[in-house]
Amino acid sequence: MNITFLLNGETVALKDVDPTATLLDWLRDDCGLTGTKEGCNEGDCGACTVMVTDEDGARALNSCILFLPQLHGKAVRTVEGATGPNGEMHPAQQAMVDFHGSQCGFCTPGFVMSMVASHANGATDHDTQLAGNLCRCTGYAPIVRAAESVEDQPVPVWVRDAPIATEAASPNLPESSDELAAIYERHPSATLIAGATDVGLWVTKQLRELDPVIFLNRCDDLKEILVTDDEVHFGAMVDMNRMSEALTELHPSYAEMIRRYASVQVRHAATIGGNIANGSPIGDNPPALIALGATLHLRKGNTRRSVVLEDFFIDYGKQDRALGEFVEAVSFPRQADRLKCYKLSKRFDQDISAVCGCFNVVVENGTVTQARIAFGGMAGIPKRAGTVEAELVDQPWSQKTIEKAKLAFDKDFTPMTDMRASASYRLDSAKAMLERYFREDHGELTNVLEVSA
Repeated sequence: MNITFLLNGETVALKDVDPTATLLDWLRDDCGLTGTKEGCNEGDCGACTVMVTDEDGARALNSCILFLPQLHGKAVRTVEGATGPNGEMHPAQQAMVDFHGSQCGFCTPGFVMSMVASHANGATDHDTQLAGNLCRCTGYAPIVRAAESVEDQPVPVWVRDAPIATEAASPNLPESSDELAAIYERHPSATLIAGATDVGLWVTKQLRELDPVIFLNRCDDLKEILVTDDEVHFGAMVDMNRMSEALTELHPSYAEMIRRYASVQVRHAATIGGNIANGSPIGDNPPALIALGATLHLRKGNTRRSVVLEDFFIDYGKQDRALGEFVEAVSFPRQADRLKCYKLSKRFDQDISAVCGCFNVVVENGTVTQARIAFGGMAGIPKRAGTVEAELVDQPWSQKTIEKAKLAFDKDFTPMTDMRASASYRLDSAKAMLERYFREDHGELTNVLEVSA
């Protein structure tokens, strides 16, 4: 596979690239650009953060789980490239010095590149922008102060990269869903790579040999978001940050949950199609989408079919997807917002859910007319609480109804005990989430970030 991209402003053309070689390894081993650090090697710590620019603008990404073919036609900036051609420091670099934002320094290049990217985009929600960069010794206060200090400074000319024109690199880098469908039908055992936020770990942690692979990142028609009067439609390659933006007005609780989904770097890469196709029982998107009544759109060759999303998940590690068939899109009916999503995890930011509960209950004249409730972390698959729903529908929207419905959770779920939570804790938490939904709907404050003494 031959690829071409910009690295710190210079054109790089690589031939016969190993499709699962990571940018981090290539930078450090082949280029001698060791400013980019290897920390966790799984996209959690942010020490390997670089800035990647394409047609959609500049983004901070984790280079440890970014495969080289995903860079074809793009521009990459490492911490070495944050510095100007005459040694001028980027404002973010100077601010880290001025505000004493570094001690051991291992995490500093990643922080700097997250700040370079957010500065380029004009983003000032620094706590969110830096949530994917972990610091063990300095503490975040001086780092956040450094980020705040450069908000009004101009973006240096030397980091204003643009993507470059390229020719098709390989059949493994299809340019459209039609090309993807054709090659995947011919090679149904291939591994599809969307954002690589999970598949990347198959390589870096499990040391798996993936051959053949097909990259989806150049299929622009899979990145479409369509919102009509009747439907909300997300192409499979819509990343989590774009999805969150689209949902902010439609279903703000869902959008807020996505803000806690991993980190900015991961959300820039992770896609809705990949998250669903992965089939994880603790994925945060399926419960919300199931609660919204979502439909999954699948394609194999020229044949398309649609399935109700909850029916796609058959058993742990098993989904209703044939060989050579891929997720093309997910959609759900446009509706009045009654959705609340509750993510329970040990850390507020960048953590996997112990339980994720999503509630969509319609009440008319004091009576429940519809209820869709779904959970992650409560079974081997994302699963609806069918018995709980039945206890709510056609009943008064009252505390008595809620108490009765709580008793039905034991019939819907038999959760497991693992490192994140015990079975009893999960069940109790699920019941408490229903109580929380009811109380919030009656105007009570329940969010610990809002309630004060």
